[in-house]
Amino acid sequence: MVELELIGVRVEVVGNTPVIILRERDGDRRVLPIYIGKPEAASIQWALDGLEPPRPLTHDLIVDLLGALGALLERVVITDVVDGVFHAELVLQTRTGVVNVSCRPSDAVAVAARTGTHIQCTTAVIDDAGKFADLGDNDEESDLIDDEATPDESELLGEFRDFIENINPDDFKP
Repeated sequence: MVELELIGVRVEVVGNTPVIILRERDGDRRVLPIYIGKPEAASIQWALDGLEPPRPLTHDLIVDLLGALGALLERVVITDVVDGVFHAELVLQTRTGVVNVSCRPSDAVAVAARTGTHIQCTTAVIDDAGKFADLGDNDEESDLIDDEATPDESELLGEFRDFIENINPDDFKP
C-alpha cells in the first residue's frame, strides 16, 4: 500500500471539473488526480476549511453513523482504476472485525477529511494513474502543473474558491 496525503480540491480548466489531488507521502511523491462531482468537492473543501453546515451533510451523517454503531474508520483505500474510473473502500474496524465497504473515492476522501483518517492506494493504482508534477512551494495555493493549462486557470480557481466559500446546503435541494 502507498500512503497518500490530501493536497486539496482544484478545478480542471478545460472542463471546469473539480478534481481532488492526492500525493504520495514518500517515494516519488507522485500525485493522483481524481475527478469528482461539484457537491463532493464542496463537501471535501468544507471539511478542509473546518466549516460545519447548519445540518449534517451526507458525509457528516456517515461519520455520525459510524460512531453510533461503534465502528472506527481505520483507513481509506483507493483500490483500483478501471477505464479511468477509480474505486475505493472504507476499511472499518467493527465489534465483529474488519469490514471493507466499497464506495466512490470522493465519498471516501470526504469522510477521511472529516475524521483525519489515513488515505492509501494500491501500488498498481499509483503506477497506473499517478503523475509526476510540481506542486510548487506552497501546496495549499499551488496548482497541478499541466501542459494544457491556460492563463485563465487562476481565474477559474478563484471562481471555484468563491463557489466553495459561498455554498449553501439549500443549493442542492431539488
